[in-house]
Amino acid sequence: MLCMGIESTAHTFGVSVVSSEGKVLSDVKDAYKAPPGSGIHPREASRHHAEVAPKLVSEALGVAKVKPKEIDAIAYSAGPGLGPCLRLGATVARAFASYHQKPLVPVNHAIGHIELGCLLSGAKDPVVLLVSGGHTMIVAFHSGRWRAFGETLDITVGQLIDQFGREAGLSSPSGPRIESLASSSNEYIALPYSVKGNDVSLSGIITALKKMMHNGGDLSKLSFSLQETAFAMLTEVTERALAFSEKRHILRRTFFNSRTLPGHL
Repeated sequence: MLCMGIESTAHTFGVSVVSSEGKVLSDVKDAYKAPPGSGIHPREASRHHAEVAPKLVSEALGVAKVKPKEIDAIAYSAGPGLGPCLRLGATVARAFASYHQKPLVPVNHAIGHIELGCLLSGAKDPVVLLVSGGHTMIVAFHSGRWRAFGETLDITVGQLIDQFGREAGLSSPSGPRIESLASSSNEYIALPYSVKGNDVSLSGIITALKKMMHNGGDLSKLSFSLQETAFAMLTEVTERALAFSEKRHILRRTFFNSRTLPGHL
């Protein structure tokens, strides 16, 4: 069985073809690039997706070496995500499914990330730290459902990094540039560390960073301190969820364009 998946939750439009055995036959994508110092504009991102969608669908089929009639089902990101981008992806998926008379399968964005992580890693029953632009949560499978054991109480880690990047004049997503800046410093500046039970609060970090930046704070030191503080908070709550659930494995799904987080757990 072959399934075509369409992802359009935010700045990236992606198309994949996957077999029922878990083999990824193709995975092509194209990302909307925001102007320097600005974030993702939902309407502009959806226009980008509309422009690249036909090419990427065709390319995904070509790379997988399959014809449309060989696809057995069409899956698409049904949310959460940016409204205009989600609608565009759903429209493309419905059009393909309707024209080729294939079943249409809506997929929760967060669960899609988690299940893909389990598929690629072979993890059977992990505690999952899910971090992306729109997610910061600790989840585990219990009583037939993926359940949240902790989450952000305000902004996500991805939003924290991108807000800091925009304030510094960087384009979104800012993760790679901030990580590069952080790697050039090892001087830690104290920032608000807010863990409440098994939840985290990150808005105090960005408030403090903005004040320090406007007072002439060194961008490398601030980037290093941001990562060390936010990632330490996530490590603490993930370890607590692991102890509470008595599970034996941790799965990390990180999608905010920073490669540093996995090394901290």
